[in-house]
Amino acid sequence: VQADGTDGNCVTFVLHDEDHTLGNSLRYMVMKNPDVEFCGYCITHPSESKINFRIQTRGALPAVEPFRKGLNDLMSVCQHVLNTFEVRLFLKSS
Repeated sequence: VQADGTDGNCVTFVLHDEDHTLGNSLRYMVMKNPDVEFCGYCITHPSESKINFRIQTRGALPAVEPFRKGLNDLMSVCQHVLNTFEVRLFLKSS
């Protein structure tokens, strides 16, 4: 959902089958970008499993770019944690 009167720098993404676990982690990763002016999310209703994730950027940067970067960065962090866990688990069992 794009805000009226913007050029794609203020967008609300609807993420289905998600909750605070992804919302808060992704918000943290997106806010690390200095070109992001605002980033937040809300759960629409406790009985619904979707979140509204809003990003507003400075200048002409499209909001989809920090959204993608945030998702990729979060995936990289999760992969690093998983790899570290598996290495430690393997070393402990050896």
